[in-house]
Amino acid sequence: MKYLKNSRLGRLGKAKQEDPLLGVANLFDVALVFIVALLLSLMATYQILDFFSEKSEITIVKKNEDGQMEIITKKGKKVKVEKVTDRKIGGEEGIKLGTAYQLKDGRMVYVPEE
Repeated sequence: MKYLKNSRLGRLGKAKQEDPLLGVANLFDVALVFIVALLLSLMATYQILDFFSEKSEITIVKKNEDGQMEIITKKGKKVKVEKVTDRKIGGEEGIKLGTAYQLKDGRMVYVPEE
């Protein structure tokens, strides 16, 4: 009898000493896995995974809140960001040299003016 009472009290004592935050740690792990899965699905949806490929060439035109445009170009491992301005380079001087046409097969033809 004495042995049964001690073992029962021993089990109850251990149950009281368990940390109640152990379940919260498991919830944190599940939340991290969910966040990573969400990020990967968003990247796949917007086809951003191509941006990390070394063989791909990507050009993105982005307009921020201020109305300023940026051109982001990626070739291989090099990423180049250019800001577009409305400033004219070389002033307003110049002459028309000719016209360029694009054919159906993708070739470009330049016809100079006479």
